[in-house]
Amino acid sequence: MKYATDARMIRTIPFFLAPIALSFLALFAFRQPASAQALPGDSMGGIGTQPMMAANARRTDSAWAQDPGQFFSAPYGDQHFFGSWLGLQPWLVKHGIHIAADEHEELAGNFRGGAKQGVTDAGQTGVEIDIDWNKLAGLKNFWTHTMIVNGHGTNLSTEYIHDSLGGVQQIYGARGNVVAHLVYMYAEQSLFHNRLDISAGWIPVGSFFAASPLFCNFMNVSICGNPAPGKYVPGGRDWPSGNLGVVMRVMPTVDTYIMASMFAVSPHAFNGGISGWAWAQSGLGHFSTPVEIGWLPEFGPHHLAGHYKAGYGYDNSQYNDLYQDINGGSAVKTGLPFRKESGVSTAWFQADQMIMRNGKGPTNGLIGMAGYMYTSGKVSAMKQHAWAGMIETGAKWGRPLDTMGAMFHYFEMSRSSVLQQESSMLTGQPLLSNQWGAAWGIQTHEDVYELFYNIHAARGMSFQPDFQYINRPGGTTTYHDAAVMALQFNCIL
Repeated sequence: MKYATDARMIRTIPFFLAPIALSFLALFAFRQPASAQALPGDSMGGIGTQPMMAANARRTDSAWAQDPGQFFSAPYGDQHFFGSWLGLQPWLVKHGIHIAADEHEELAGNFRGGAKQGVTDAGQTGVEIDIDWNKLAGLKNFWTHTMIVNGHGTNLSTEYIHDSLGGVQQIYGARGNVVAHLVYMYAEQSLFHNRLDISAGWIPVGSFFAASPLFCNFMNVSICGNPAPGKYVPGGRDWPSGNLGVVMRVMPTVDTYIMASMFAVSPHAFNGGISGWAWAQSGLGHFSTPVEIGWLPEFGPHHLAGHYKAGYGYDNSQYNDLYQDINGGSAVKTGLPFRKESGVSTAWFQADQMIMRNGKGPTNGLIGMAGYMYTSGKVSAMKQHAWAGMIETGAKWGRPLDTMGAMFHYFEMSRSSVLQQESSMLTGQPLLSNQWGAAWGIQTHEDVYELFYNIHAARGMSFQPDFQYINRPGGTTTYHDAAVMALQFNCIL
């Protein structure tokens, strides 16, 4: 077995810990009034992980019933660091134009384990434009949504830990080496008093299905935006990759919904090219059809909101079997072409429930959450992912705009992927890459533990110290378990 340590890199750790210490000083340097509370309908502290959705602007006080997955998180409200932009922003909103610009940075370093010790930064600048065409042009309940980002930096998990399964930074990759990467651009029409909602255009599949605005409180990319493994198969790619598609959501009651959709499946490594703007790519002749049902109850006099959803997606494309050749043997051993598998299935169940309320906002309280996702193991190297965690805001200790949370993940790799890797090792061949990138050994399973505390430091600004422990990095025993300290910075400009 291989264990690699670069002692020189350890000397960088005190430098790395310094900004984390400074962020805790912000906890006391920026005081919050004890009466500060997030209001119902508050939007998330950062942009770019979920679309705003027209329903956000139309919502009532009945939990998140006006939209099942796509808006706000804990608990800053629609604050901007530069305030009203000298009065420009209120004027734009009055005329139906909602603009948000966001700077997001994630400094992370593994001070123990992995292939070698190191520190990297990964970041993103994003601009979101949501237009209410009712205010702008009299088109009732019609919106358009656009998100453009610029990503930069280096991925700690792949470069230093050699773990491609549970990336410790949520911001890296898939954006292409371009100035302006298009994430989504779609139109939304709401009908019958918001009972029917139709969206069509360039849409990230995972921003609608198996989505939760709570997920991106956590840094680990396996849950942020949308859970793995569904977002790593071509028919379910999530933010920042879009697909041409249409989504229809029906709400039979105020606390239930049914969503169905059809997306064109891109056979390319980058949907829309590396820039996201090339919508007319070749090979778009197959479709994925995710469906989801949800129940959004509220319990008791304190309106303890819950979100329970289950879904299934089917992609009718053909993909290579990870192990078998055209005769059913090991393709790695025989050298024959891999067998084609028709169709890829993905299924999920997830839930979150507020257990105790400590403020008026939809996420002001102690929230428990858990979920499970499965993907066809003959095509996807990761077969299943289970997670459980909690989130709590800081009202109990006089910091109502702070958030803390903990999460556990279990990833299990597919039997076909394991057989392929065993065949490669027996025949002396290099291990093949899969949807998650390079494999550094036989991948069986991996556990990830994450703990964070998000500090509301100033208007529209937050710092988040974050700790993650990765058991069996990359799903193998090739490297020691990794321990990572990180600092996330977010500012809505």
